Amino acid sequence: MHYNLLRDFAIATSPKRISAAIPYALLKSQKMLYSKIEGSGKPLLILHGFLGMSDNWKTIGVKLAEVGFEVHLLDLRNHGRSMQSLDFSYALLAQDVYDYCVGHNLTNVDLIGHSMGGKTAMLFATKYPDLISKLIIADIGPKFYPQHHQTILAGLNAVNFAEKPSRSDVEAVLESYIPDFGTRQFLMKSLYWQEPGQLAFRFNLASFNQKLDEIGVALPLDLSFEKPTLFIRGANSNYILDTDFDTIKKQFPLAEFETIPNAGHWLHAENPQMFYDLTLAFLK
Repeated sequence: MHYNLLRDFAIATSPKRISAAIPYALLKSQKMLYSKIEGSGKPLLILHGFLGMSDNWKTIGVKLAEVGFEVHLLDLRNHGRSMQSLDFSYALLAQDVYDYCVGHNLTNVDLIGHSMGGKTAMLFATKYPDLISKLIIADIGPKFYPQHHQTILAGLNAVNFAEKPSRSDVEAVLESYIPDFGTRQFLMKSLYWQEPGQLAFRFNLASFNQKLDEIGVALPLDLSFEKPTLFIRGANSNYILDTDFDTIKKQFPLAEFETIPNAGHWLHAENPQMFYDLTLAFLK
């Protein structure tokens, strides 16, 4: 696992609108995805990666909102403030996004997905192509990926919240498993005060312990999306190889490919300006 790839330097600030002002408790009861909505204009959905949340994309989302997009930053199932369930698969994630679009009356949507969010975006686009205008996939392909998050999950599971640890206590436990500072800070963004004196992770660790293999599954080979699609990869990442291009083109025949130099899997955090420039040029 390349720990230095899991980085996020986005600053979480108060959203202009949060899920169209639907109360958090109602979001949970209705199983509607939590979102932060910025700007107005053409709808643009952004899906974060595994163990992330909507705040990871706050900086780029705000910039895109400033140039004519209504940006929906989603917390996917079992992440952030969205509903939690032991059930976890790409089919469910894609269905959740569809339900969100229906609930917010969204059509002609542009869609960005990174890593796990990218797999979700690919499946969503192949199942509901009439809802999508353009698709951007960040550093993930439709192929199968072997499991590689075991050490991170071991560190997360080693935190004993029954002992009411402080934030520094939690980080000390994680450090013994995860030496990279950037990775720990990424994970610590999901740490919150569940109640006074009691910390917890926002993501559903119990579900991931049972369903971890779901993260790497391939997009079914019989599915395709025949609209403009951009795959952006990091030059230092091995998630999308040159040898993957032909296979990707079979399922996404209009696919284009861009590479961000000196960036790894977390390309939008490591070179946010180039990622933004490539995104805006493609969407406009």
